This record gives sequence, C-alpha cells and structure tokens, in this order.
Amino acid sequence: MTKPNFEKPFTQQEGMPDEVIDRAVEILKGGRLHRYNTLSGEVAEAASLEQEYAKYQEAKYCIACTSGGYAMQIALRSCGFENGDKILANAYTLAPVPGAIHAAGGKPVFVEIGNDWHIDIDDLQSKAKSNGAKFMMLSHMRGHIADMDAIVEICEEYGISLIEDCAHTMGAKWKGIRSGNFGRAACFSNQTYKHLNSGEGGFLTTDDDEVAARAIVMTGSYMLYQRHGTPPPEEVFQKVRLETPNMSGRMDNLRAALLRGQLPYLDKNVQRWNERYQTLEAGLRKSENLYLPERKQHEEYVGSSIQFQPHNMSVSLIPRLVENCTKRGVEIKWFGDDEPKAFTSRYDSWQYIEDLPELPKIKEVLSRTCDMRVPLTFDLEDCNLIARIICEETDALAT
Repeated sequence: MTKPNFEKPFTQQEGMPDEVIDRAVEILKGGRLHRYNTLSGEVAEAASLEQEYAKYQEAKYCIACTSGGYAMQIALRSCGFENGDKILANAYTLAPVPGAIHAAGGKPVFVEIGNDWHIDIDDLQSKAKSNGAKFMMLSHMRGHIADMDAIVEICEEYGISLIEDCAHTMGAKWKGIRSGNFGRAACFSNQTYKHLNSGEGGFLTTDDDEVAARAIVMTGSYMLYQRHGTPPPEEVFQKVRLETPNMSGRMDNLRAALLRGQLPYLDKNVQRWNERYQTLEAGLRKSENLYLPERKQHEEYVGSSIQFQPHNMSVSLIPRLVENCTKRGVEIKWFGDDEPKAFTSRYDSWQYIEDLPELPKIKEVLSRTCDMRVPLTFDLEDCNLIARIICEETDALAT
C-alpha cells in the first residue's frame, strides 16, 4: 500500500489582507516612507503602530525598530548595560540572541535547560548567585514560557535587570499576564516566520520612562523624539538625549502599515495556531516512541511551532528520521546536529564567544529535540496527515 505524502510548503505564509495592500500602495504612491517625513499635524504610520501595539501589549511604551535582534541590543544598552558586562541567557535559543549580546559587547553566561525546554531554575539560581551578572536576556524559545514567578524572584533577589525575548510569544500569557510584561523591557520580532509579518522588523516595549527615552534616541530620532507614538515626558529626554548615541534602526512607514493591518487579526490567529498545534500534538501522542512534555495549564502559549523527541531509537538514527520525513514532504529540523543547519544551531557552534562552557544537560536534551513550523496555511486535515507521517517514520525506526 502506497504511503501518503504531504504536498504543501512549510515556508509559505498567508497573504496580506486587501486593506493592508491598499494602505501600502497609498504610502508608496505618496513616497514618504521615512517615519519622520510627515506633514504638519500628521501622525506617521510608525507612530500609530507604536500606540496600537503598546495598547495591545498593555505596556506604557513601544518603540518600533528594524528587527528583534536590534531591539535586544538597544534594550540592553537602555537598561544600563556597559561593555564587558555579564548577561545571563538561555543556552537553548536561536543565533540572533547571543548575536545581539555579542554585538552589544556583553559576555553571555549560559544557563541549562530541562526536559521541557524551559530554563533550568536551579542552574539559574546558582549562576545568578555566583557570577555577579546584573542583566538577564530570557528567551522564550519556541514559545515555551518558563516559571516566571521563580525567574522574577531570582532577578529581584540579585538585582538583575530582566529583558524578555518574546520573538516566539507575541500574544502569549503566563497566569494572565502578557509575555514581555515581567521585566524592565521586552523585545519582539516581526520577521516573516513570527506572529506579525513585515519581512523584518521589531518592537521594544517597556514601562520604564528612561529605558523608553534612551531606546527612542538610539533608534535614531534626530531630536524628533516627540513624534513617536508613545514618548516619555520631555524632562526624561532632556536627561538622556545628549549622552545617548544614535544607532539608526528605525522602522519605516511601509513596514509599519503592514503590521498595523495585521494587528487586529493577531488574537484570532493565536487561536488558529493553537488549533493546529493541538491537532498535531494529539496525533504525535499516538506513537509511544515520541515524547512531548505537557504544557502547564497557566501557560497561554502560541503554537506556531512544535517540538518533540523521538525515543526508543539511537540518536544516530534521528538524521535518517528527518530525511525520511523530508522525502514524504514533512520538514523537520533537528537541534542535535553538530553542524548548524538553516535556522537551527546549538550553543557550542557560536564560537565567536570566548570560553564557551560545557553544558552536558542541554546537549543531552537537544540531542533528541526535533522542531517543526506550524504555518497558518495548513488546515487541520493537513496537521493530521503530518502527524501520521511523523509517527509512521518514527515507529519504523524504533526498536
């Protein structure tokens, strides 16, 4: 009997709504793409986006910028980071996070993870106590939100400024609080595979007046800071404006228009992602050879990707599993490979970082960790077929 294959691409995103396209064309015809190129009394598209996203995020300030990675750099600097400072960070993350830390001149102190891909609270407690770091870049990697109560408590105990990387948790919550509202600042990505798509782009959100003012100046406001959608009071800018460098990273009006048009659909799309995630999860659990940890009930996640671990087979067979699934149209990434592939890399491949530690626990967990995108272009029938294919190919290799 011929086994069914999956035919849809894993990299195809949904098209833009008509009203977004119409607004983008209007901006292009007007020619004023720069966020500060406005007429008297006009509010720029980028400033309107900042107002609307701050309201959605339930944050006081939002700064729209060129990328999530850029947002992380200026978040660190805006929180008082200085060159050479240590920064606690998940060892399980994607390359832009350590890249941002390195670009800012920081020294990452990598923290282990558990079998559920959450940051290891005991290891975090130990390293927060012993290494003197005053900053933490917490990556909610692949949408897995760790115990925020414990993390906030540790940061408060040791005087650590918490910055959240919410690239995979836009729209998610922990115990009813939006991801990103636990620390001094939060960073979001609007890259194509994230929850709002402008190709590239990012947000920094904060409730801290001085962090917001410094971030606005750093993005390159040219003393036009009051044209931002959510500016702090003038006296705060007077304090920081001449001592804060311009590190040009503004969002333009065209990308802002794309994001403004998608924002009203975000919560509905979160529901759609979770329907697909839960269908895949139920299908994958049908195989006794696949492990998926239970999500905590108070973690309101966004299931735009799914992770699982093949068991009852040698780790050496996982590349064959990935290959066999690929032949049937299902694209899986494996975090256990010694060589970085596409978007997937492991902490020990970031060799520009001095004195990389040995982290045996994360290597063990990632040696079996497989990852898969969940595009909204898939329907629930597609998800059932994908889960069936993964189960069949896993069971065929299991002992």
